Amino acid sequence: MDLQFSAEQLEFQQEVRDWIARELPRPFADEVRDPAHDADSLVEVRRGWQRKLNDAGYLGMRWATEWGGRGATEVEEAILHAELNRADAPIVPNFLGISLLGPALIHHGSEEQRRRFIPKMLSADEIWCQGFSEPSSGSDLASLRTRAEPDGDDFRITGQKVWTTFGPWADWIFVLARTDPDDRHGGISFFLVPIDQEGVEMRPLKQITGESEFGEVFFDGALARREHLVGQLGEGWRIAMTVLGYERGASTLANPADYERQLGGLVSALKERGELEHAAVREKLGKLVVDNEVMRANGLRTLANIAAGIAPGPESSIEKIFWSEYHQRMTDAAVELLGPQGMLEARSPNARTEVDWAYQYLWSRAGTIYSGSSEIQRNIIAKRVLRMPTAR
Repeated sequence: MDLQFSAEQLEFQQEVRDWIARELPRPFADEVRDPAHDADSLVEVRRGWQRKLNDAGYLGMRWATEWGGRGATEVEEAILHAELNRADAPIVPNFLGISLLGPALIHHGSEEQRRRFIPKMLSADEIWCQGFSEPSSGSDLASLRTRAEPDGDDFRITGQKVWTTFGPWADWIFVLARTDPDDRHGGISFFLVPIDQEGVEMRPLKQITGESEFGEVFFDGALARREHLVGQLGEGWRIAMTVLGYERGASTLANPADYERQLGGLVSALKERGELEHAAVREKLGKLVVDNEVMRANGLRTLANIAAGIAPGPESSIEKIFWSEYHQRMTDAAVELLGPQGMLEARSPNARTEVDWAYQYLWSRAGTIYSGSSEIQRNIIAKRVLRMPTAR
């Protein structure tokens, strides 16, 4: 197993670094601190950055060129995401559409659906959000209750979705809805639904961080046209599981790169204050550095397996637990070591400029819940790695 990048991969990494150095006006943290920006204008910053990435061919990297991709490898896509995080580039507003819906349309959609939706998805002319989770169906997604009932050739959707990332700015939502109440997995279908219509209400959710990037969506007989059904009736669960596994490789190096940047900011702040003279402080920081390198090595191992044709398995659950709990440990340490300064809001005059620690501390609390809670991930590991019996 080779955990080193090849010469070609290193060349691509340098290409990406050079491009970011030319094209990124300033780190996104600086955009957030700019008093001229509000939530809407920050979305436009992200939209503009997405268009730059698209023009450069850095979106949908592994897609065929026919659909705006470049036929790249999983390793190259992982390198791209790592370098974007290392530079603190904006997250594109259509990241869920590109990472989840795009692959769903390429693998399961019709020719008409691909030609209608993919170009505007890549160009950020249409923003997509995800309608999977519900108030009572998060980690146990198959228990969802939003239903789609036939209305002539079309369908009417009724129910509620929640934790809808970028929902307040989205034009479309891809929805898992129940079309057969008697079939837990086979009774779910995958629909594309316009938000600007009668029967759809999007409400922003106030988050612990103070922003409202999430929304909750209420469907009351919203129209979903037959031509906007992806795949066949009852194939929604299979499609969702396919696309949720599609992005595993791309994210393997992104979190270690992001945390390396944040950790570097913490070290710089403590060095300025003379705190690195204390052995206890160095020990705490050293443990964080080592853990992040372990995370990076595990990501490289996953990529090496993918390159060798080995499909990702339960190691993705191990990775999810590790990075989410690591981020909490790191932000806990930052707040402890920086004291009151570590809890200043980004636009406060005395806040640290390297990292918005107050935001990171609050945001990290969600990491062990979203994308499959730590409890669910440990159940997966118990079943698939340790071969422990499951409860009946």
